Amino acid sequence: MSLEEIRAAKRRANLEDTPRLFDIRAFHDIGALANEIAESKNGKEAYFVLNRHINPTNLCVNRCKFCAFSRSKGQEGAFELTLEEIIQKLHSDTNPFSEVHIVGGLHPDWGFSHYRDIIRSVRDAFPNIAIKAYSAVEIDHMAKISGRQIEYILSSLKEAGLDMLPGGGAEIFDPSVRNRLCPEKITGEQWLQIMETAHRLGIRSNATMLYGHLESLEQRVGHLLSLRELQDRTGGFQAFIPLSYHPVNTAIGGSYTGGIDDLLTIAASRIVLDNFDHIKAYWIMLGEKISQAALLFGADDLDGTVIEEKITHSAGALSNQSMTIESLKLLIQRAGKIPVQRDGFYRPIDDSKQ
Repeated sequence: MSLEEIRAAKRRANLEDTPRLFDIRAFHDIGALANEIAESKNGKEAYFVLNRHINPTNLCVNRCKFCAFSRSKGQEGAFELTLEEIIQKLHSDTNPFSEVHIVGGLHPDWGFSHYRDIIRSVRDAFPNIAIKAYSAVEIDHMAKISGRQIEYILSSLKEAGLDMLPGGGAEIFDPSVRNRLCPEKITGEQWLQIMETAHRLGIRSNATMLYGHLESLEQRVGHLLSLRELQDRTGGFQAFIPLSYHPVNTAIGGSYTGGIDDLLTIAASRIVLDNFDHIKAYWIMLGEKISQAALLFGADDLDGTVIEEKITHSAGALSNQSMTIESLKLLIQRAGKIPVQRDGFYRPIDDSKQ
């Protein structure tokens, strides 16, 4: 069945559609279909958020082969922030950010109470912002070091002020790739189970996929189908973010993804994930120009101002570490879209009042 037939029949794309979804000869048709789906959900609006990234530590008991961010104790470049330093960093921003994104390494010495105290300290200092914190991998780590169940960990963090989970740690679900890419990490099945538990507790989340390393195109689509199946059950995912692999300072090396591959992956994600409201073009990884083009290939969100991104830049990101509100708006407008400043839950913010 062709892409035109998928459009006409409103049939859900499946694994057998992989060759069509990544057919370079149909590049413009694939983008047009993805853009059509995006506009059916969000019109010509494209979102951005005033947000701030905080990495409490890069000390990590895992040493994933694709990661250039993590360090061992005593290694050059290792760091761990105190609670006071985290709050100081947040207070140093001049923009009134509405979302904070907190992820880091699996610290060898911190107990669960410290992770919870980070959330509580940020909530006490900033009662009105959305706190998006801790990947499923970090949640699993907290459960192991505390001897508690995942549900207890998530409920305790929610009580302390957690609003949502980021989508990190998903990488590629296929075990044959995951065992080569990050054998220390939780399995794809465990990642999905943690997200399902979070959704059941009323904690929304994002979802991600790391692509462009060891996986096949069919394994990318299989990953998307697993996310779609969980979203059918819970409806708890807010957005999907394809994350392009960066090779610098990693154990597996390789090369950067190409712009055509980036855009087709965005488009395929939009076509397959028909039950997701938002597809994000994460400009930190894609760069400003490809992210702008992605707004015509199914994406409807550029993420945000970010401020001090470290994880991707450790692996050779070529983008800046932050972007201004004006720059984000201009990228969106020049793609023929309408910029909408949002909060952490995709509720529009009237920026004229700031």
